[in-house]
Amino acid sequence: MATTKNGSSPKVTKSSITLKSPGPEDIALRAYEIYLERAGAPGNPLDDWTRAERELLAANGKPGRKPAAKSKAA
Repeated sequence: MATTKNGSSPKVTKSSITLKSPGPEDIALRAYEIYLERAGAPGNPLDDWTRAERELLAANGKPGRKPAAKSKAA
């Protein structure tokens, strides 16, 4: 391992940009915003939650589900 002038190991710095998964509070807040966007009209809370989760994951650069692998037919 390489060492610096003072004999210690070089410091490893992390990138200042860290992608984090949205927490339940973040998702709940976005789901509530979606509810407010439709002026409180009846809707499906689960749909609001999943939409909020998808939007937040996309905004953080996290990919959604991976597409299913295509099998080759013989």
